[in-house]
This record gives sequence, C-alpha cells and structure tokens, in this order.
Amino acid sequence: MNIGKMMQQAKKMQEDMKIMQAEMAKMEVYGEAGGGMVKVMMTGDQMVRKVDIDASLWEEQDKGLIEDLMAAAVNQASQKVADTQKDKQKGLMAGMPLPPGFSL
Repeated sequence: MNIGKMMQQAKKMQEDMKIMQAEMAKMEVYGEAGGGMVKVMMTGDQMVRKVDIDASLWEEQDKGLIEDLMAAAVNQASQKVADTQKDKQKGLMAGMPLPPGFSL
C-alpha cells in the first residue's frame, strides 16, 4: 500500500469519526438498578439527561441505598455507551491495515 492511499484512508477515517461522534451525542441509552427502581437516561456523549427514582425508595428513607442504586444505574448506562462506541470504532477501522497486535 502506498503512502498516498494510506493518507486518504486516514482522512476518510477522521471524517467518519466526526460523524460517529455526532451520532453518539444524539444517541440515548438507559441504565437501571434495583429491578428498575432507579433509571437513568444518558446521551452517547455521557451526559445524564433524565433520572427516575421510584417513589417507594423515598418512603424507605435509605439515603445509602438510593445513592448505591443511582451509581449502579449511571455505571450501567455509561458501560452501554462505551460498548456502543467501541463497536462503532471497530466498524470504522474495518479494512484499515493495522500493525500486528494493534487493537481498539
């Protein structure tokens, strides 16, 4: 493969990456914990946009439990974003000659 062709592929990959990042920012993922008692909606750029806490959790007045469930729900949504981003990046790299042992 010649250097010119590699540069063209790299430029296209940069353009595709910008498109992917814009798509990711618009994407919505959901995380939940406690059997759905706590739910969060997060965008693909990892901004939490909505939190839903079941009213029964407030009645229990267990601050620690609510905090733990919030953390678990946010972590689940965040992991979904990371997994989706990794899958999309693999698609962008398809066909690119990578050095042995290199992975995303």
